[in-house]
Amino acid sequence: MVCDVGGGTTDLTLIQVAIQDGEPVLTRIGVGDHLMLGGDNMDLALAHLVESRLPASEGRLSAPRFSQLTARCRVAKEQLLAADAPETVQLTLLGGGSRLIGGARTVELKRDEVLQVIVDGFFPRVPPDAPVQQRRAAIVEFGLPYPADPAITRHVAAFLRRHAQAARQALGDATGPGGEPGLPVPDTLLFNGGVFRADALAERLQYTLGDWRGAALRLLHNDNPDVAVARGAVAYALIRQGQGRRIGGGSARSYFLLLDDQGQQRRGICLLPRGTEEGHEIRLPERIFSLRLGQPVRFHLASSVADNAYRPGEITFLDDDDFVRLPPIATVVQAPAESNQREVRVQLSTAMTEVGTLEIHCVSVDDAARRWLLEFQLRGDDGHTAVSSAVLPARFADAVQCIERIFGASSQPIENKEVRRLRGQIEHLLGKREDWEMPLLRALFDLLLPRARRRRRSPEHERLWLNLAGFCLRPGLGYALDEWRIEQLCDLFPQGIQYVNESQNWSEWWILWRRAAGGLPATVQDQLLAELGPWLRAEPTKSRSRLATTIAGSHDDMLRLLASLERLPVERKLEAGEWLLERLRKGSEKTLGWWAIGRIGARQSLYGSAHQVIPAEVAGRWLQALLALDWKKVEPAAFAATQIARLTGDRARDLPDDIRSAVLARLAAINASATWIRQVQSVVELDKADQRRAFGESLPAGLKLVSESGSACMRAADKPLAAASEGVTGQRQGLGQ
Repeated sequence: MVCDVGGGTTDLTLIQVAIQDGEPVLTRIGVGDHLMLGGDNMDLALAHLVESRLPASEGRLSAPRFSQLTARCRVAKEQLLAADAPETVQLTLLGGGSRLIGGARTVELKRDEVLQVIVDGFFPRVPPDAPVQQRRAAIVEFGLPYPADPAITRHVAAFLRRHAQAARQALGDATGPGGEPGLPVPDTLLFNGGVFRADALAERLQYTLGDWRGAALRLLHNDNPDVAVARGAVAYALIRQGQGRRIGGGSARSYFLLLDDQGQQRRGICLLPRGTEEGHEIRLPERIFSLRLGQPVRFHLASSVADNAYRPGEITFLDDDDFVRLPPIATVVQAPAESNQREVRVQLSTAMTEVGTLEIHCVSVDDAARRWLLEFQLRGDDGHTAVSSAVLPARFADAVQCIERIFGASSQPIENKEVRRLRGQIEHLLGKREDWEMPLLRALFDLLLPRARRRRRSPEHERLWLNLAGFCLRPGLGYALDEWRIEQLCDLFPQGIQYVNESQNWSEWWILWRRAAGGLPATVQDQLLAELGPWLRAEPTKSRSRLATTIAGSHDDMLRLLASLERLPVERKLEAGEWLLERLRKGSEKTLGWWAIGRIGARQSLYGSAHQVIPAEVAGRWLQALLALDWKKVEPAAFAATQIARLTGDRARDLPDDIRSAVLARLAAINASATWIRQVQSVVELDKADQRRAFGESLPAGLKLVSESGSACMRAADKPLAAASEGVTGQRQGLGQ
């Protein structure tokens, strides 16, 4: 077994070694999940321990000083876990600025403490049947997706249980100390990764595996474990030149494309069985599919590291825990320019590339030269793109007819009152629009998008289209093909609005872009800022034009849009915020400006990246201006202060404790929402229900299986074959969601 624990990841591999013609032949028989768990987690654990011992006057360390402390802890960890380790190590944390030396602090770290935190915490002695714990990790820093269980030994046990069948075949016999069937533990161990420079960690894992096996493991010598990846890259390059032996075994996983079934049980068709060599193309000639062209579609994959010997084209149930959903691919498969085809009959061709991507070609049955390439990421889904089946409301077709009547190609005259009634008609058919779920929203947007040019028929048409389109596309991201939808929407930006003298149309125009802001790229947001700037800065005068007066009527909507442009460069945000703050101080801006200040200076973006958040020192200055207000009279002030003082857990973004304490006192004084208080007091994590965000639930299936020739191979893991085979032959089957 190769156990590779580096700075940030853990990878486990089983390799069988056989001798042929006097030479070793290496075959990979098992690969584990790529865990975000390694030495960085251990260093963070020690850094949090040391920080808790600093004088209370130090408060919470700034991001630079905490990084300095983490680096010191890394060195101390290696010293205290070495074979000839001292009993204690002194850690010196330098001060900052003019107090670089005078502000230095020294903390003592004992060997026993490090053994307890690191060895017992990350490599505890556990039985071979110990399950991986699903509780939330105690240490979360930098927003990384660390696993819930930091115990590497439990992950090793789960890995060996998953590959028990292959390991037994390789070992020949695997029994426990008393002769009973036991966990098949390999007889040889190789450590990779800088973590195992610490002798105590290598010894703990070696002894734990020996306890499970009932005998000591042979340990292969690795004099420099932290450069194993670099050595492997060189070895691979030499193998490509014909020098050396490569590790065989082919693909470590089997891959399945999900069928679009109507039943409760999920099924998939095997595209590439475990063990398939890189570059080997697999065709499924017995399966014919229908591929949709020219419209958004989605394809779903699942993988399995189970030892089962699946065959290409085999259909199996995917209910077992061995199957891992992979991130779906959503795309628009374009038809040839000269073709009006909406669907085309295809066969599938699959291959694993040398860089580890899975290539699927949809090959036209009628013309093998026509091929469409799909490439999939092969890391498991992180849980934030969970997909569930979605069915559109029963009267969706009636809503389509209503939309077509108003925005369709028909030239029949339509009264303005009928246009104004459309939204109410849709709600009557589909329910209150506040209750519309993401699948329905995107389906409605996909109806409105190709009818965009007909919004120009009247001011009412334009207002309604802008309102519905923005509502159905909000927040502009989080759903399959939203990037494509945003691209189509951005093509409308240069066109502007048709009825420029209608104040309400301007409002709907700005609202549309605010609702879609989450998906707008930085370049488009910059264009919007350039468009907004002159109108927001314009001072009211008697001589200004009618157009300026009309647009000024949508000032609040422009301000909300400005505050929603989270992908703007920090310097542009600072410029906008300082300008707005100056207007607020002069009394020339509405109190809504304070709400905008809160959004621009927020510590936690709704969709932007952490590096796009304004610096904490500037945010603190803006917060002082908010603290000077009477929060009972200035309604948005409390909300704005909460957004700026919110605790994120990122030391680079969070404000000092004393400033947040002042905000908490003011919030308590006005009996503010308990939710707001919690956001300032602690890092508020979303629960599972909030995390279950809908990403791409209702896209049509990318492929439908329309015919099967030859025998239909069906298998259900741990289910009777007869029950699994019901209703397969002769039926139309679908792939995808």
